[in-house]
Amino acid sequence: MANRSGKLIINAKQVSVIRDSKYILKNINWTVIKGEHWVVLGLNGAGKTTLLDMINGYIFPSSGELQVLGKTFGKYDLRELRKSIGWVSNALQEKLYKNETVEDIVISGRYATIGLFNQAAREDKKRAEKILERLDILELSSRVYKTLSQGEKQCVLIARALMADPHLLILDEPCAGLDIFAKAKLLDAIENMINEPDAPTVIFVTHHTEEILPVFSHVLLLRRGEIHSSGTTSSVLTEENLCDFFEKPVILEKSSGRFWLRL
Repeated sequence: MANRSGKLIINAKQVSVIRDSKYILKNINWTVIKGEHWVVLGLNGAGKTTLLDMINGYIFPSSGELQVLGKTFGKYDLRELRKSIGWVSNALQEKLYKNETVEDIVISGRYATIGLFNQAAREDKKRAEKILERLDILELSSRVYKTLSQGEKQCVLIARALMADPHLLILDEPCAGLDIFAKAKLLDAIENMINEPDAPTVIFVTHHTEEILPVFSHVLLLRRGEIHSSGTTSSVLTEENLCDFFEKPVILEKSSGRFWLRL
């Protein structure tokens, strides 16, 4: 195995989450190093949401030891930890004020608030403009959020998350509900963001292998609350391993650095 030395972003040792005497997550051992970008792949009910909630400090492990961004759970104020983590999910969309402009929503990410309650500072406006430009959606700046397409909304949420300059960015099924063209545009924006020299470590959650971009260096396969396998993308995404993971015969095809599955 290659030497993985560097700053620890996530370090989970024998972590389990138990609810009503049932394991939701069981014996999770997972290490993420700065500079790696991971995909968490699993079917519905695999435990992906619970894993995200735990990393974000909303759920405490029932057993085991968990460190995120060098902070040990149980020894650090998790509210402070969350300020260094960007989290983009469809659930967040429902909480945003629909009549706010894109610029205000992005700037609100700087303060981890839903909505802006004071006049935005000039430096905040400049930073928001720079992020929107990097994601190629600067033209949306003055648009009202509710008038955007689903794909545009997802890009805005990514911009909002980047506003706080997070060390870790979690993208929770960002392509869900998008048509093929909107999905392609969003994935291009994500790839461009990750290729920036100051990009945060990214965790991309999905249950579609074709969404796994070449910039994602590692993959974790989660099944029924347990890690089936994890490691470099090329070592995990093999036809033999995926047949075992899905417990069904599948055919894996690779094209332009992307992975396509068919039964």
